[in-house]
Amino acid sequence: MKLLLNVLKRIHKPAVYSSQPRCRSSSARSGLLPLRDEALIVGSNPELVQRLGPQVEAIHGYRETERVMWGERCEEVLSRVRSGAFPEGSPLLGPVHILDLDKTGYIKPHIDSVKFCGSTIAGLSLLSDSIMRLMKEDDAEEWLDLLLPRFSLYILRDQARYNFTHQILKDEESVFNGQRVPRLRRISVICRNLPS
Repeated sequence: MKLLLNVLKRIHKPAVYSSQPRCRSSSARSGLLPLRDEALIVGSNPELVQRLGPQVEAIHGYRETERVMWGERCEEVLSRVRSGAFPEGSPLLGPVHILDLDKTGYIKPHIDSVKFCGSTIAGLSLLSDSIMRLMKEDDAEEWLDLLLPRFSLYILRDQARYNFTHQILKDEESVFNGQRVPRLRRISVICRNLPS
């Protein structure tokens, strides 16, 4: 019975391959062995794989969930985050987004959908230091690297939120101002406000 439950858990945690930045899944913790990128796409014929392959992205080492109910101590922390990050009276997105990034995982450059979240994104960085890179959407020469120590809070507002992509660098690229910043498993707890 225990073996069956473990198999069912693996079946219900499929990898999701999508060109949409919000659809990320899969992890070393799923019990499946990671494959090289070129082995992640198969199709009915090689021409189709060659034609559509560059149009999809496979993101590894990543799990996500949303949560509405929290324990009392966690709710206190989230209240402090909300009061510090969002203008008073700002309508907040109900569920809190939780991202679990494996040591080998990374978040590719993206801008969160304006359809689902407003002018501010606030995230608690837990378990590991990491580097968040902001890059101007239409000019890769303009960029900022943010050192996110574990237990830190980052807030992206206005131009940083709308006009710059953000990403979490791979462990092997994790360098801040010339200093190596080893990245381990990272959990982020993200609050957003609603679009106006």
